Amino acid sequence: MKSTLLEAVYRRFSHVETEPLYCIATFVDPRYKDRFFTSPDNLKRAKDSLLEMVDEITNASSDPINEEPVRRLDKRFKKLDLDDSGELSVEEFMSLPELQQNPLVQRVIDIFDKDGNGEVDFSEFMEGVLQFSVKGTKEQRLRFAFRIYDLDNDGFISNGELFLTLKTMVGKNLEDVQLQQLVDKTILSADTDGDGRVSFQEFCQVVGGLDFHKNMVLDV
Repeated sequence: MKSTLLEAVYRRFSHVETEPLYCIATFVDPRYKDRFFTSPDNLKRAKDSLLEMVDEITNASSDPINEEPVRRLDKRFKKLDLDDSGELSVEEFMSLPELQQNPLVQRVIDIFDKDGNGEVDFSEFMEGVLQFSVKGTKEQRLRFAFRIYDLDNDGFISNGELFLTLKTMVGKNLEDVQLQQLVDKTILSADTDGDGRVSFQEFCQVVGGLDFHKNMVLDV
């Protein structure tokens, strides 16, 4: 009975793994990266789907006459736009079951939301996705990762911001005292100028050589 139930759940929700937002949120989450997929085939299809969409956006932007890719992208966008408002609310993003389980989805939405109105329109969505294309630069992807932790967008990661972000990731797997010790050690190690916070330059010095940004370009 258990196996039957698991098969039924898989059939019902397996398509979610090809949704671009699920792919993005999963790849930028350091706990999952490209491992949070049920099979190698689903992982490959998810990557191919997102890359295909990015290529379509790139081609459409460089060829104003070619409007068909834009129509296809708009159709995909509208699958999430449940109320046909032309903007995606947090609730609409969270209507995808698998996205509800990813703790970084809210941060990804906040970063996509350039005008800060609480919703993501088509252009914001496309601009956000383009950062993960092969045409995106290493700096763009590092800045995106940095902004995951920079909650107040002041250009620095404070001790409190790092704690809150990591708390979102680890949940109850670490006691607050243990997590705070980890945060304190991380800040102390990364903070080369001694101001008690981590700048983008300091962040790059710590993670820039790890090549983790290559995971954010979907290994292409």
